[in-house]
Amino acid sequence: MKKQWYDYLWIWSIIYFALGFFNILFAWLGMIDFFLPLIFAIFGGNKFFCNNMCGRGQLLNKLGTDLKCSSNHKTPKWMVSKWFRYGFLIFFLTMFSNIIYQTYLVFSGANSLREVVKLFWTFKVPWGWAYTQGTTLDWIAQFSFGFYSLMLTSTLIGIIVMVLFKPRSWCTFCPMGTMTQGICKLKNH
Repeated sequence: MKKQWYDYLWIWSIIYFALGFFNILFAWLGMIDFFLPLIFAIFGGNKFFCNNMCGRGQLLNKLGTDLKCSSNHKTPKWMVSKWFRYGFLIFFLTMFSNIIYQTYLVFSGANSLREVVKLFWTFKVPWGWAYTQGTTLDWIAQFSFGFYSLMLTSTLIGIIVMVLFKPRSWCTFCPMGTMTQGICKLKNH
């Protein structure tokens, strides 16, 4: 089967994290990964983006299958269950809402900019070298730190479950996949 241009979007995932490592403002590019699956689902009524264009899914597949980093164990039933998928979606949306709220606090002047990336929403990793204060408005940088944390954490979760189970086990409970699946069900119902 002939490779399509979108078969190489796994490179986008690597570029995204590399750019954010050196300049946190590149974290805003992750919004492409946030909106495109929704746009494809809303207008196409399908999960074409998730199944074919998701750079993270492709990266996990490349690491797990091509580089043999996956144990290839069956994904546990609880991980693919509806309650877990929707529970994780609610948790994810709560964390995203917190990013928006923290950004609002910086925007309104109630809080000052926190130049920190949080791994697994808990562990603070100082990321000060990736941003020079005054380059842009503090609220823009605050969103960058929060969103990069979310993207990095979710990718690390994906890598962990890829190592433990099948390469694309993350895709079974990915919040974007759960949202696009819901949109497709509504649209095709």
